[in-house]
Amino acid sequence: MTVLHATDSATVYLSLLARVDEIAVADVDEALHERRSVVRQLAMRRTLFGVPRELLGDVLGSAGARLVAAQRRALVKDLERCGVARDGAAWLRDAESAVNAFLADGRQRTATEIREQVPEVAGVLQMAPGKPYGGDVPVAPRVLTVLSAAGDVVRARQTHHWRLNKPTWASMKAWLGEDVVQSEPAAGYAALVERWLRTFAPGTEADLVWWLGATKASVRRALADVEAVPVTLDDGSIGWVLPDDLAETPEGGSWVALLPPLDPTVMGWKQRDFLLGDLGKPLFDTNGNAGATAWVDGRAVGCWVQDSAGRVVVSYLVDVPARARRALEREAERITAWCDGVRVNSIWVSEAMRAALQR
Repeated sequence: MTVLHATDSATVYLSLLARVDEIAVADVDEALHERRSVVRQLAMRRTLFGVPRELLGDVLGSAGARLVAAQRRALVKDLERCGVARDGAAWLRDAESAVNAFLADGRQRTATEIREQVPEVAGVLQMAPGKPYGGDVPVAPRVLTVLSAAGDVVRARQTHHWRLNKPTWASMKAWLGEDVVQSEPAAGYAALVERWLRTFAPGTEADLVWWLGATKASVRRALADVEAVPVTLDDGSIGWVLPDDLAETPEGGSWVALLPPLDPTVMGWKQRDFLLGDLGKPLFDTNGNAGATAWVDGRAVGCWVQDSAGRVVVSYLVDVPARARRALEREAERITAWCDGVRVNSIWVSEAMRAALQR
């Protein structure tokens, strides 16, 4: 899948459950926390992803480098505007150095511990004073965001249940046991575009620009670097595939899936009508984030939610053959048993999910 969405901690687990037979929570925990073969990294579109370790240097050198520059500029501006520092850039350099020094011993700390024990990041930003949505915001998480995007620090072990995103923080070098060599931007983008094409092709330039959070120039260079080949899509637009992926893809067998909110398949393209049809609006929230979805043979057919007892319930938005309904109900039973009474609450609730929860 190239990378896994990880803004909701549960998405990593449930996305893998949809694709890997007999996987257990302990298997995902081992990948994240013991082998550390998957690293939670802030990157494309300022989104948190579970990134394969071998791809981490490419992510940091391309999308990560673009992100950290933007995050530094935004924080410096807020520091000066809120009166925390006259020279926001100098304040941020000192704060980054202090946090890096604090985590250099390899221990893992929570954001609260960092805020309490590193005086350089103990301030607050007075955001939107006088507005009902304003208030004092601790500056420490913003500094951690910058350091995370830069690859200096990393989200380490969770402090709570697997479904909750409550990480500790550690030095990236200490967590992985080695320095991560960051690619040059062009090489990093080329590596990401090649991976994306392996997973999602054919796709358009607009899809890649959106998915990467990159410029058109960066995407066009990367497409040239991987020698991508233009193809005509069903709607007449131009898509791209890798040069060894020109053969016609055979039809696959029948299958069903129940995917969690922000699953990488649903969020893989900017232009999604070819697999969502007219279900885009009910299956996404108003900010363009996918809720939980139900699938039959590569097409979205509805959503799924959990009832008060944690039982998975499928809600259909289109007519589905009886055979597929039976398969989806079996999948719902499998996820219900796997969750074992745990209710996974997501902040990404689509219109369809909200309607299903009210029934």
